[in-house]
Amino acid sequence: MRFVDFFIKPLEFIGKHLKALIFLLVVTLIFMPKQEKALGDANVARIDLYGAILQSDTFLQELESLEKNPNLKGILLVIDSPGGAIAPSVEISEAIKRVNAKIPVVAYAQGAMASGSYLAGVWADSIVANRGALLGSIGVIINGVDISELAKKIGITSQTIKAGVYKEAGTPMRSWNKEEEGMLKGLVQEQYLMFVEEVASARRLDIAQEPSFAQGRILSAKSALELGLVDKVGSIYDAQILLFKKANILEPKWLKQEKDKIEMYLEKIFGEQISLGIQNGIIKGLEQFSKVQ
Repeated sequence: MRFVDFFIKPLEFIGKHLKALIFLLVVTLIFMPKQEKALGDANVARIDLYGAILQSDTFLQELESLEKNPNLKGILLVIDSPGGAIAPSVEISEAIKRVNAKIPVVAYAQGAMASGSYLAGVWADSIVANRGALLGSIGVIINGVDISELAKKIGITSQTIKAGVYKEAGTPMRSWNKEEEGMLKGLVQEQYLMFVEEVASARRLDIAQEPSFAQGRILSAKSALELGLVDKVGSIYDAQILLFKKANILEPKWLKQEKDKIEMYLEKIFGEQISLGIQNGIIKGLEQFSKVQ
């Protein structure tokens, strides 16, 4: 190797793989572990539930780390989410219930606490709602489309081999038949009753009043308070004061969690759940890139 190659070769490599190197740098920054800073011995912490609830892993990991902190006496759960998938919402709800049995969890409905996100936070010790928040939407839905007419126009014909009467239920290539529609209605009704019973149990409501507090109704903070779905209408400051009272905290010291700047930027734009999806997409892209290389 010529002496000059000692300097040229690295530059050629960087020039050839610049995009890949930048890509790897971004991935490294995104997945750099979160650092926690405590002001002395932190005795109170905040955890956020933002954006559509598509998975629960990230939130549950963060909550578990707080649960294992022996110094914490209370947790502020800040919610601004339109809801999402029922399974991860149930997982978050059960985790909040478990933690609240140990130390008080006060939920603050910052913007939306509806559908799956209301279920997620319903077992908090208390719920405080921003007076401009939207709450409730206690209901379950399955969406579907019938694109058979469009498929015919563009020359697409569906063909299916199946075993099981209901295996093709929900297909977009034709209208649902009566058996499929009946099965899906039964499934939705079963999950709806589970949702209503959970809310009635957590909030100590008369389940006979289900038509007024459920049925997919979207409620203002004032109406939610009147129906017993929240405990107070106020600001995040009010939620904090209530948490300190519930947890008998005289001198609050907040646990601070520092996130990577790129992660914070993505979460502010897309919400935590979609941000995670973007990060997962980057990982998959990285895996494909390594295969090509």
